[in-house]
Amino acid sequence: MKISNGQTRPPVVGDVTTIVIGAGQAGLAASRCLDERGIDHLILERGEIANSWRKERWQSLKLLTPNWQTVLPGHGYQGDNPDGFMGITELVSFLDDYARRISAPIVTGTTVESVSPMDDGYRVNTNRGVWHCRTVVMASGAFNIPVLPRFASALPTGIESLTPHDYRSPDEMAEGGVLVVGASATGLQLAREIQQSGRPVTLCVGEHVRLPRRYRGRDILHWMHCLGLLDESYREVDDISRARRVPSAQLVGSASHGDLDLNSLTRAGVNLVGRMAGLHNNKVQFSGALSNVCKMGDLKMNRLLRSIDDWIAEKGEDQLSMPAEEFSATNSGSKQALSMSLASGEIKSVVWACGFRPDYSWLKVPVLNRKNQLVHDGGVTASPGLYAMGLPFMRRRKSSFIFGAGDDARDISDHLAAYVANSVAARSIAVA
Repeated sequence: MKISNGQTRPPVVGDVTTIVIGAGQAGLAASRCLDERGIDHLILERGEIANSWRKERWQSLKLLTPNWQTVLPGHGYQGDNPDGFMGITELVSFLDDYARRISAPIVTGTTVESVSPMDDGYRVNTNRGVWHCRTVVMASGAFNIPVLPRFASALPTGIESLTPHDYRSPDEMAEGGVLVVGASATGLQLAREIQQSGRPVTLCVGEHVRLPRRYRGRDILHWMHCLGLLDESYREVDDISRARRVPSAQLVGSASHGDLDLNSLTRAGVNLVGRMAGLHNNKVQFSGALSNVCKMGDLKMNRLLRSIDDWIAEKGEDQLSMPAEEFSATNSGSKQALSMSLASGEIKSVVWACGFRPDYSWLKVPVLNRKNQLVHDGGVTASPGLYAMGLPFMRRRKSSFIFGAGDDARDISDHLAAYVANSVAARSIAVA
């Protein structure tokens, strides 16, 4: 069949109840839960299983969560180092193995070009044909597109511009000074690795979440689990929009279980400046609030640590842990630079570690706001049968972590199964 522009219309590949978009941890968890509820489905993946982990991460990256938290529905870490941290190769193997264990119905090498509504569901156009489905689970990830400040395009010609998707290792960077923009988990890890390569690093620091890797002998995520923070529901938060924008904590996974904070970076020789506020005529402007944001980061960390102390005292478990600890205040320096010239040639590269956002350019359903952000209620959109997975604080604080995918997948698949059952019942009544 020909369409109006003379091109051949892609063949309809088939009908299925549910299409899951993305074969990362969120998509695989959704698949397992849909299978348990008897919902026939397919997973469409643009590349390979865990494609983003394979293709869009730097070489030395390790998970921020310990191995004992690497858990998906029906399967978890089974090695002999539960307190260690997986690297990319090990994580990809874990997800490959999980997909085999659950016999996930994955169609790889299939790029979703559009999802549009139909009378009885959705039409999913891909580079390999068209599917019709009743429901769609968007598990394509929350970290598809690196966020860049509006003035990033003003970077002078000749200075290398990199995002975390571009960066692989310092060996592939130009020699010379590096400006890292962003001081959450990604920015701190890249700043440290680049500084260790012998390149002088300046780090732009804005709002951040400071946490110790371990506290009173246990991983900080163990204590956050004990406090119930990781299971906190999106309905229990006063301002969920702000909660979903909270930066990732300044943590790193390493064999030493050591801290990675601003103090450790300054001791290593990294120069701290305030948030990057502008770039004009080869001159970078920095915010003068560095000291204040560091004090706020310290305040919030110490508030959490005191909550842990109170929990231990209440549960009577002091004998099971080390005494309470104090951490030095962040040293932001006595004099803060407010600008830097890029004309001198000292800075050869800029790494933009400013966060990420999902890519919904293919979504032709009216569920996006004016900022192209998905509007949803715990992963349930206003378009019947259209769901999301894997977004920050989607249903729980742990939603974007691997170990958070399971609970969210169970909730979403329950809602989806009820919707499908009600739709079938409604059609049966209409026909009768």
